[in-house]
Amino acid sequence: MNLTSPSQVKAWCIESGFHPNRTLGQNFLIDRNVLDAIVSLSGVTAGQRVLEVGAGLGVLTEALLAAGAQVTAVEKDVRLADRLAGALGEPSALRVLAADALELDLDVLLAERFDACVSNLPYSVGTRILLEVARHALAPPRFTVLVQTEVAERLAAPPSCAARGQAGVWLQLDYRVAVARAVKATCFWPRPEVGSSVVVMERRPCPLLPSERVCFYELTRYAFMHRRKQLGASLRQAPQGLLGVGEVGVLAALGAAGLEPQCRAEQVTDGQWQALARAYAGLTAGG
Repeated sequence: MNLTSPSQVKAWCIESGFHPNRTLGQNFLIDRNVLDAIVSLSGVTAGQRVLEVGAGLGVLTEALLAAGAQVTAVEKDVRLADRLAGALGEPSALRVLAADALELDLDVLLAERFDACVSNLPYSVGTRILLEVARHALAPPRFTVLVQTEVAERLAAPPSCAARGQAGVWLQLDYRVAVARAVKATCFWPRPEVGSSVVVMERRPCPLLPSERVCFYELTRYAFMHRRKQLGASLRQAPQGLLGVGEVGVLAALGAAGLEPQCRAEQVTDGQWQALARAYAGLTAGG
């Protein structure tokens, strides 16, 4: 079956009695140009180990195998997972896991030390999957993922942008995040209600120590939960003092990071979040 042929994909679904599940985000990519662009943007080369989450009918899986990659494909829908290897000719370079990516033991899965993650992520849980995998100590150094355009914009949002939020700040701690290509809704079947975009993430060195990372995540989580408040007021009003830091410590930490108490969470740069996390870690250790 030509997996980029809408008529052939529809015919297979009808013949197999398969109805794409909106809840599972089963919108199959049927555009050859977009498929080729994703593989090209991924930079995957022969022999590299690639993780694919949400393999579906296998259109991206097939393209990655053609590029010479060794693919571990995760697919939650057992019907699709069971047919995948056989439909692609039982390639030796393919391993299929019939599982929910959010329930997998990532310590075990990522111990394979994948070179890349290339995926058309399910709309409903794509951000959660991306955050779980990318924040793991054994995360791949490069991600090329297809997500809703609104999600893509949030993940890559720079400081002082309305789309800036916790997910983007967390990913940008370890990765350079860029929206690489827009993808129209007509490139999928069934057609989703919104457009998609390809996001490319490349790992960069993180200067934070483990204790500082803990502070970073706690600070950003709390700040974006109260994003309408000024950062100084938000941190000062945190129950029992966030991370055990009182009002005086909050003001000192903000000053050390070069931040005014009146600023808001989305205005803080990546470097300032890191500086704030270091200051908090220092105060916590000192206390």
